Amino acid sequence: MKHGKKYRESLKKFTPTTIYNLDEAAGLVKSLAFAKFDETVDLSVKLSLKKSQTVRDTVVLPHQFRGEKKILVFCKPEKEKEAQEAGAAFVGADDLIDKVKGGWTDFDIAVATPDMMKDVGKLGMVLGRKGLMPNPKTGTVTFDLKGTLAELRKGRTEFRADKTGVVHLAIGKVSMEAAQLAGNVRVVLDEIKRKRPADAKGDFIKTISIASTMGPGVWISVPEQE
Repeated sequence: MKHGKKYRESLKKFTPTTIYNLDEAAGLVKSLAFAKFDETVDLSVKLSLKKSQTVRDTVVLPHQFRGEKKILVFCKPEKEKEAQEAGAAFVGADDLIDKVKGGWTDFDIAVATPDMMKDVGKLGMVLGRKGLMPNPKTGTVTFDLKGTLAELRKGRTEFRADKTGVVHLAIGKVSMEAAQLAGNVRVVLDEIKRKRPADAKGDFIKTISIASTMGPGVWISVPEQE
């Protein structure tokens, strides 16, 4: 892959093959960013997983960097008031299902109560394609709308390992303090280790790196593993 002049110049500021501790890496990735916009900082964690294994969960980062998200809630009339008071942007049942069925997806997160999933499940072609389908594994299928929406509004986000065993997750912006970036990474790593499959053997986390949107990746030392 051919990189531009600014990218090549940033490579001269550090040794790309060196593995840094987390605090050093967080500061370094900030100094390597060169775009005129506030670049996003992405975390990549390579895991040792069998084909039958996966890692998937949600996490609330201690240092937020995204704006308010529009949350849609599919629920029966008796739960509508709870959803509205909890901050949902859109609340409804059959009316919203019909609207989404028509292709409308002007929201960031979809939540559904369990008694709505029989009908919401029919929206797979629309919601599934955009990664918006409510899922019990990510806590977006629940009767606890108040608690769930409170966490989602704080920035609860999903992470999952892809087919190659890598977890990719945005953890901040280069405008944030290095300590904030490092703090977010630590929380994600703790959650990933907590989701380690019971039958996983050896070192679970193989490699860790962070990079800004346009900048080069920086390798991070893997913490001691049990």
